[in-house]
Amino acid sequence: MLLIHCPCCDQELPELEFAYAGEAHISRPQDPSKLNDGGWRDFLFIRSNPRGVHFERWRPVNGCGRFFNAARETISDRFLTTYRAGEPVPTFPA
Repeated sequence: MLLIHCPCCDQELPELEFAYAGEAHISRPQDPSKLNDGGWRDFLFIRSNPRGVHFERWRPVNGCGRFFNAARETISDRFLTTYRAGEPVPTFPA
């Protein structure tokens, strides 16, 4: 069982208590009216799937309900850190 720490309510709960909300740090288009179909496809559906550190959005379903970001190692499926939405992306040694 994976335990995830919510930085908003400072609780560590099982993964089943959380909802995955996709990749973190996706920038919205500057001028959405100028996007063609391919641009919208890329913005809405195309995501990175790296081997290594991946930044994700999560939220506790039964807890505070606030979105937060997490850095997860995809090879070991281990959470490296969690941090509030809006905080800068943490750096990790290579």
